[in-house]
Amino acid sequence: MLHVDDTSHIDAVQQAITALLEQRHHIARGSADDFNLTSSKQLLDTFNQIISLVTALYASIASISLTVGGVGIMNIMIVSVTERTQEIGIRMSLGAQRQDIRNQFLIEAVTLSLVGGVIGMFVGLLTAFELTNRLGIPFIITPTSLLMPFAVSAVVGVIFGLYPAVRAARLDPIEALRSL
Repeated sequence: MLHVDDTSHIDAVQQAITALLEQRHHIARGSADDFNLTSSKQLLDTFNQIISLVTALYASIASISLTVGGVGIMNIMIVSVTERTQEIGIRMSLGAQRQDIRNQFLIEAVTLSLVGGVIGMFVGLLTAFELTNRLGIPFIITPTSLLMPFAVSAVVGVIFGLYPAVRAARLDPIEALRSL
């Protein structure tokens, strides 16, 4: 085990040690070494690759979860539009514009999504707090970790709430009133 005085010298020292060991082990140039050298820099690179892989795995799981949640929100909003057809017809007959109806249902979808995001954020924070306490590592909350659930939830609400909102706005007021 060796310690280097400066991290910029790691590669040079590793090459010098390799040359010395090859000489002492009588290994010809180009032949396979019968020893292995590992630097902390290589270990750190390996660790970073593992962290990147785990992060990609978590991101894929999160995207699947968000898609499932978004489809759930869309289904709830479609049912809401179907059940409130009369209300939509009455509002349109009283002068509500299509964009007003669309915005109403879009706001409802985003609100529903944001409530789910807040619940998910608190569950995630509690889980992270418990995990860090058990592992003895510091629990750090960043502004990004608090703002990200709101941004993602709002985007999911808009994306998956847009179809039901547009569907509600396109209802013919006369047909909607006939369902009375």
